[in-house]
Amino acid sequence: MARLAGILANQMLMVALAWHMYEITGSAWDLGLVGLFQFVPSLIMTLPAGHIVDRLNKVHIYSVCMLLQAAVACLLVWGTHTDSVTRELVFFVSAILGVVRSFQMPTQQALTPHLVPAHLLPRAVAMSSTGVQAAVVGGPALGGILYALHVNAVYASCALFLLFAFLISLTVRYEHKPSNAAVDLQSVMAGAYFVWRHKVILGAFALDLFAVLLGGVTALLPIYAKDILHTGPEGLGVLRSAPAVGALLMAALLTQFPIERKVGRWLLVAVAVFGLANFVFGISTHMGLSIAALMVAGAADNVSVVVRLTLMQLETPDDMRGRVAAVNSIFIGASNQLGEFESGATASMWGPVGSVVFGGLATVGVAVAALKVFPALAKRDQMVLPK
Repeated sequence: MARLAGILANQMLMVALAWHMYEITGSAWDLGLVGLFQFVPSLIMTLPAGHIVDRLNKVHIYSVCMLLQAAVACLLVWGTHTDSVTRELVFFVSAILGVVRSFQMPTQQALTPHLVPAHLLPRAVAMSSTGVQAAVVGGPALGGILYALHVNAVYASCALFLLFAFLISLTVRYEHKPSNAAVDLQSVMAGAYFVWRHKVILGAFALDLFAVLLGGVTALLPIYAKDILHTGPEGLGVLRSAPAVGALLMAALLTQFPIERKVGRWLLVAVAVFGLANFVFGISTHMGLSIAALMVAGAADNVSVVVRLTLMQLETPDDMRGRVAAVNSIFIGASNQLGEFESGATASMWGPVGSVVFGGLATVGVAVAALKVFPALAKRDQMVLPK
């Protein structure tokens, strides 16, 4: 419940910040900078955060993350009420959210294996993804509706959801076994060394990085909603929710029918489909087709997420989970936040359509290139290697 409430609030907050920024500046470049301001502090903090996650109680870290985000939402309520929300304040808030993200992501990823036995982990990851995607579906849609009423309706609701997540997370219990690794640079970098040596995990991380970095369209959705599809914040909420609807349907399918053979090939196919779906979205001027394309992209992306996280959890030792999850967070942060900057930068040069079309085709190229660059991943048959 805590994770669902936190993700729901975070998605609402992202929709409101993006639309608020576009209303303030009308600039694709500034929309991209929002992602960059989240990425840079997250990049700096994530590896040290992974070491801290392995040493301290993960539930306590997650609770603090929820509380800090609630404080950010309250700051935005105050800023909106006093008409003080500026371009610079949005950048400042984005940087704070980036720091919080550097702790939150490795914490929630490292916590999952402590709550379920190993043989149930693939289904647990899929079920967790189902719940997450349900929140990702509801968050943008609810955020768009509330924004249409008043922007502070979104920010105040986010604060309440995040406070609820903070209180609920304090009730979670698990057997905490802190890592005994020394507090030094070698220990902090141990997760990166581990990923580099394990080419299947490295390949899965890198594939997701380049796919979302090049093919992601999230940062440009306010432009598509307002200038191309001619809708308002409600429409933006629907567009933001559409990938999560597809991901939710795919997560439910994977819960019942988990991928058990040819997992590497399925991963590459999913990335290629993700790129093609975003290409279709890029050239679409019809709301229905745009929503359908985003749903397909979300479904394909969820296959990638489930395969990547399952491989990571199964092949990582218990005392390394926080640090390896931190490395994964860097890849995810680079693909999402840096991808938003890339989208904004290319859109400022080629326009939003050119940016999305290029990114979709480049993502297909990444999937094809991975066949040669990461042959161990492409040939991986089963999640769990036979002993």
